[in-house]
Amino acid sequence: MHRALVLLVATVTACSAVQPAPPLSASGSPAPPLSASGSPAPAVSDEGEGSPAPTRGELRFTKLAELAKPVAFAVRKGDERLYVAEQGGRLKTLDGDTIVNLSGEVSGGNEQGLLGVAFHPSGRWLYLDWTDASGDTHVTEWAYDGKQVTRRRDVLTQDQPYANHNGGQLAFGPDGLLYIALGDGGSGGDPHRNGQNLGTLLGKILRIDPRGTPYKIPRDNPFVGKEGARTEIWAYGLRNPWRFGFDRDNGDLWIGDVGQDRWEEVDYQPAGSEGGENYGWNLREGDKPFRGGKGRELTGPVITYPLHEGGNCSVIAGYVYRGDKIPWLQGQFLYGDFCAGWVRAAPVDELTKDAKVGQVEQLSSFGEGLDGELYALSLQGPVYRIDPA
Repeated sequence: MHRALVLLVATVTACSAVQPAPPLSASGSPAPPLSASGSPAPAVSDEGEGSPAPTRGELRFTKLAELAKPVAFAVRKGDERLYVAEQGGRLKTLDGDTIVNLSGEVSGGNEQGLLGVAFHPSGRWLYLDWTDASGDTHVTEWAYDGKQVTRRRDVLTQDQPYANHNGGQLAFGPDGLLYIALGDGGSGGDPHRNGQNLGTLLGKILRIDPRGTPYKIPRDNPFVGKEGARTEIWAYGLRNPWRFGFDRDNGDLWIGDVGQDRWEEVDYQPAGSEGGENYGWNLREGDKPFRGGKGRELTGPVITYPLHEGGNCSVIAGYVYRGDKIPWLQGQFLYGDFCAGWVRAAPVDELTKDAKVGQVEQLSSFGEGLDGELYALSLQGPVYRIDPA
């Protein structure tokens, strides 16, 4: 790493191998234009500049609560409460209830702990992604009736060779299946080449039905029947996909993959994809070869921005806005950077016209409500609702 991270405010998201210290202060829009590879036309932005659309505005971040290192956000069908995972091991509601307490079980590294949360589309089951005392990943299920959790079981576990790059995002897709992000296993430069190895779950996004023994593999997963490949894999070639989000309007998938030396990137998978995309790591970082790497049929990023400029260190992917409160934000993809703290909005049909729309110090994650309104979390503690300015 470039510099030591300061105390325990260090990012859980990232660990670019070269990383500056974080700051200490507190529907129906058109589909993205496609390149020859079938991805949206790429955008390259920088931390402080943009080409704002005429109707672009500013956002207000309304503080709703103060928690201990909030890192992940979820909502549950038929439930008005907002659920937030604290890195130290507690899943809480914003009205103060603790739903699950893993604080005596999670590991305490900068990129470890309780990292992800999702509810089954039925609302009957709760899933958490966390690292145990040995640093290994668990995806654990509980039955949940809205009052208490019961019948705990591990759905999936994964050994982690290093303490960093654990991924952690959990989300149910429009198909009702659980998508799981795993980083490349850590260290720097992917020394075990996990990103390109289809025989390991590391460096991948997985797609499973968690209601199995311990889970089921969807028959249409891209590597079913391929010798030597893990059939859980949906996409590969990822370094540390800390956060990803589905567009609730059309099912497109937007993935923030944290960079190594030079580039942060956002990757894109259109709805209707059959899976199997190779996003390039560790042959490529951003849209450039990584240490001389070469590869064919790689899916390029749709947004890149440079590490280190303006304090950039770790991309935080958000969501395409589909709420009603902020008309000018409709159809724009929100993302940010943990260390620099900026939040940008990019129209999905013109990604080059991105612009800064706000600032959240130590931005750790975005969240999406049942109504399509968006939220932002800061590792410093605040949970914000995103409102019109």
